[in-house]
Parts: sequence; C-alpha cells; structure tokens
Amino acid sequence: MLRYVLCCIGLSLLAACSTARPTGTSDDGPVFSHTGLGAYAQARIAWNEGDVNQALALARQAQAADATTPYPIMLEAEILLKSGRIQDSLGAIDRAVKVAPDYRPSYLLGGSIMSSLGKTKEAVSYLRHAVRLEPGKEDAVLHLATNLMQLFEYEESVTVLKGLIKEKPDSAVGNYYLAKVYSQMKLYREAISYYQRALELRPELFQATVDMAISHEALGEYDKAIAAYKKALDDAENRAPLIQHLIQLFIQNRRYEDALIYLKKLDEMGLATTETNRKTGLIYLELERYDQAIKIFSKMLESDPDAHQIRLYLGSAYEEKDDLARAVVEFQKIPTDAAVYPEAVGHLAFIYKEQGKGKEAVAVLEQAIAANQDKLELYLSLATLYDSLQQPAEGLKLLQRVEARFSTDPKFQFRVGILYDKLGKRPESIERMKKVVELNPQDAQAHNFLGYTYAEMGINLNEALSHIKKALEIRPDDGFFIDSLGWVYYQMKRYDDAVRYLEQAAELVPDDPTIIEHLGDAHQARKESKKALKYYKKAKSLDPKKKELDEKIRRIIRGELEEK
Repeated sequence: MLRYVLCCIGLSLLAACSTARPTGTSDDGPVFSHTGLGAYAQARIAWNEGDVNQALALARQAQAADATTPYPIMLEAEILLKSGRIQDSLGAIDRAVKVAPDYRPSYLLGGSIMSSLGKTKEAVSYLRHAVRLEPGKEDAVLHLATNLMQLFEYEESVTVLKGLIKEKPDSAVGNYYLAKVYSQMKLYREAISYYQRALELRPELFQATVDMAISHEALGEYDKAIAAYKKALDDAENRAPLIQHLIQLFIQNRRYEDALIYLKKLDEMGLATTETNRKTGLIYLELERYDQAIKIFSKMLESDPDAHQIRLYLGSAYEEKDDLARAVVEFQKIPTDAAVYPEAVGHLAFIYKEQGKGKEAVAVLEQAIAANQDKLELYLSLATLYDSLQQPAEGLKLLQRVEARFSTDPKFQFRVGILYDKLGKRPESIERMKKVVELNPQDAQAHNFLGYTYAEMGINLNEALSHIKKALEIRPDDGFFIDSLGWVYYQMKRYDDAVRYLEQAAELVPDDPTIIEHLGDAHQARKESKKALKYYKKAKSLDPKKKELDEKIRRIIRGELEEK
C-alpha cells in the first residue's frame, strides 16, 4: 500500500509540474517559479539516478525558492522515507501540511506511514483529512476504512465507505470493503447485499465471492455458502484450501457423497494427505460401506503401522461389519500407552459382552484399570458396561470408590447421575447433573437431562424450559433435545407449541418410539384422536413390547366406538 501511495503521489506531482507557472496561487493551487521548478526537476533526476544526498539538496533548494508549494517538501519526504529515515520523512510531511493544508497527498502519505508503523490512531488522523478533501477518492477512503476497522470504529468506517459509494456508485472495491465492515460487525445479511453489488460491478472479484460464502455460512445458509464456494473454485489460483473447506462443510451437513467427490478431486490433484484419507475412511464408515473403509484404513496402516487412531477406526469398521474376530485382533494391537487405548479396550469389552461373555468383558476392563489407574475413560467404560449388564449398582459402587480422584470432571459426574437415574434415585441424579452444568455450562446433554427429568416429574417447568433452551443453543438441530422442548410444553399444557416442536423432532428422528408417542400424546391433548391414533400405532410398531401404548390405542378406539 505504501509503495502504491508513493507511486500515485509521484505521478500527481509530475502532472502538476509539467508546465512552469509564475509564483503565486491559482485555481489549481500552489505553483513553481522557474528557479524552483528547475531545482525540483534536477532533484527528481538525481533521485532517479540514486544520488540521495544530491536529490535532498536540490529538493531543499526548490523549497527555498518556492516556500508556498508542497511539491518539493513531499519529494524530500519521499526520499527520506525510501532511505529509511521515517521520522525525518514524517517531519517533512508535517511541514508540507503547514504550507498547503489542502494538499491531499501529504495526508495520504502520512497516513500510510503511520499505518505501516502500527500507529493506527495517528494514521486515522491523517487519513480523515485526506478523505475530507476528496471523499470520492478510493485510495484514501479504503485506507481510512481499514484502519478504522482495526480500531473497531465500525460506524465511522461504514459512513466513509457509504460516502465513497455515493460519490462513485460503481466502485466495486467500495462496495466490497463496506461488505467487509458489515461482516466484522456480524451483520451478515447487509454484508451479503454489498458483496453481491461488488460482484455485479466486477464479477472477477474472487475474494468477494469467498467472503460472501463465509457470510452465508455464518448465517447457517449452508447451501448458498456451498454454491458460492463452488463458484469461487472456478477463479481460484490455489484451489486446495477451498476444496478442503467445502469437504468440511459437506461433512458438517451430512452430505457425505458430495464430500467424497471433492476428496477424490484432491486425490486426482495429487494433494491427498493422511487427513484427507482419514476423512474418506470415516465417511465410508458412516455410510456403512465397511469394505471400502477397511481398504482405506488398512492401506494407511501399511505406511504407518503405529497410527493407533487409524487402527482403532479399522477395528471399528470390522466391528460394524460383524467381523468381530478381526475387530478383536485390531483392538488388541493397540498398546497400553496409546492415547486411544481406553477406547480400544472399551470396544473389546463390549464385543465380549455382545458375545455373551460378560465376565470376560468385565475382566478385560479391570485388567486395563489395574495397569492405568489414572485413566478416567476406563472407569467410565466399566461403569457403562455394568449398566448394560443390568448391574447399575455395581457401576455406581465403582465410581464412588474413585470419586475423590475424579470429582471435578464433568464426564464423571454425568455418568454418576445417569446411574442414579437408572436406580430410580432421581433427587441424587438431579444433584449430579446440576454439578455437571456447574463444572461445564456448555454440557448440552446435562442441560437436556435436567429439563427432561423435570418435565417427566411435572416439576420446575420454567427451569426445565430454561435448561432445554440452553441445550438447543449449543446443539440446535438435535432431534432429542427438540423432543424435550416439546415435552416440556406438553407438561405446561401449551399443546400447540408442543405439537410444533414434537413434529420437528419426529422429522429429525423418525424412528424413535418415545418421540412418536409424545407426538401422539400432544395431538390427543388437542382432541385430535385420529392423528393421535396414527402416531400411537407407529410408536407401537417401533416398540412392540410397550404395553402403555396398547392401552392408549384401546382408549381411542373405544371412544370412537362409543361415539358411533
């Protein structure tokens, strides 16, 4: 920017001095005498030839000849700046300002120097003068706006940029930088409108397309963000970062097939990495394409046999494929000092449990704990295993024995709370969950647990609502949390709200019998028996053993018969 500014100043000076004028002031501003012009011209020649001392001497002669013109002073400032004498250059600029207060390049150069020195406030002071003199000049306005942004003076930055656009409606860069300011202010909708205007004026403005995509992403408009990123790819010199970001967006939105397409593109570009291969394998795992996942992870382990995380994924792929023998082999290869060892042992234990080997499952975790007594994950796995074996009391006893060691860990408190709930000790469970949110206010699961439990008990419903809303702030698209919200509204007898949220939950989690039953209950409360019956029957098909549903269905049918 500094080099650009100096270049502009040089050109303007040459243009201004192309014709000798008598000493004095005209409509075009201060001019040179013949003597001053000669010295100034010689100074520039000497400067261009690299003779700094001669150039300075001649510039000062020109100043002596014409004390009311800023040109030779600014030439001195330029020479001093490029010679590394920054403070002397600033001194010359201040002299030029005193000689010609309305000469814009003085302020522009002063602002550029101060900005390059990190003296943003000082830069803004100079640049405000430059903009005041010519509000329609892009260089000064953009420089002022960016410096104001650094000072978080967003409102003034918006004002000066809108002033530029008023003077020059077709300024693509003016619209772009105004959009940037709005983005900084998190006013993404306004930002997008100005990005679009900038692109209308200059379609090839690559960064505007990228930044517009970022704004769409910030608003949660992922389809629009993806479309903009795709468009940006057409003009990107370095496509890899954009492709990688697109892949992450696709994964985030569970568009796994699209993610695979772009992962393949990286591979074709010769840019596949360990991380991209890992993502590819995990996507195959998520899509239940286990053979392809196994192929990817196995190939990765050929080049790096000590990649324990990858071996964990490989074992998991075999486990999901029901090739339990191969899964056990892979999990057993993970050493005790590996970061993923607790997780691997947990998988082993639950494989044994699924095979009906409950004692072996408990034993493998107990052995792991004996060798790794500081690993909380192992205790949690064993406690969870006891719970799955219908022995929650044993799990609770285990955790109580090590409570002094792990009491400040929210994961520990959460599991204890769950076990208390399994044992029917709701007050104790609630106290533990309160401890969780105290230790970690962002624990969405604990907030949801508290809210749903209160709703089930029919108590503290306003507090329940607060907890559920907090959980949804953290995970807004969680169908189970939305179900909890609907259920709280049901208990509050706000049935219209209940139906609205329970329908959303059912769309997100269509095969959960509890959610479907809740939706039936809410419709029944609104005396919409036919709808209630439909949902009760669906819930029954998902959970045939639940007798309460039989009774609910019978009541509705009986009522319909009585009406007839």
